[in-house]
Amino acid sequence: MYRRFGKRSFDVIAAALLLAALVPVMIGLALLVRLALGRPVLFRQTRAGRDGVPFTLLKFRSLRDGPGDDAARMTRTGRALRAVALDELPQLVNVLRGEMSLVGPRPLPLDYLPRFTARQAQRLTVRPGLAGLAQAAGRNAVPWEARLELDARYAEAPPRLTRDVWLLLRCAALAATARGATAPGHATMPALQTKKTI
Repeated sequence: MYRRFGKRSFDVIAAALLLAALVPVMIGLALLVRLALGRPVLFRQTRAGRDGVPFTLLKFRSLRDGPGDDAARMTRTGRALRAVALDELPQLVNVLRGEMSLVGPRPLPLDYLPRFTARQAQRLTVRPGLAGLAQAAGRNAVPWEARLELDARYAEAPPRLTRDVWLLLRCAALAATARGATAPGHATMPALQTKKTI
């Protein structure tokens, strides 16, 4: 029942309640981003959804415009937002639209798809999520091979409400302490480079 109806119902109800409760916070964050970085306040990027179907991911903007990599364009405000995952809050709208779930593998850029092994591509059989098994294991501090294997494990296991709630709470606790916000030696997470066998 949870696989067929419950997970989506949980997503819609919980995302709607969270959005309603967080409206003041999101307005404050939008003003902060507007003052620190200017327009646009939201960052939009095409990501791979369930079965690889493209959708537009929403985030609060954390990088300034201009040349250079993420580390060069990252502001103090952006670093703070990313550390505690507040930049991800607009994705609650993606959840309501049905493009994402509260729990699932994090959505990745479309150009990553050809780099997946058959095992890693199993992550595409479920909706991507705000929180996930890989994020609960350490967010961006988890290296790519381990991260993609955890995504595949989540996708292949029957969905359970208790597990999803635990993953949400675990990811929220990690975000609250800013643990795992960056990979060692990087501003966020390095790009997935090549197809590897796990």
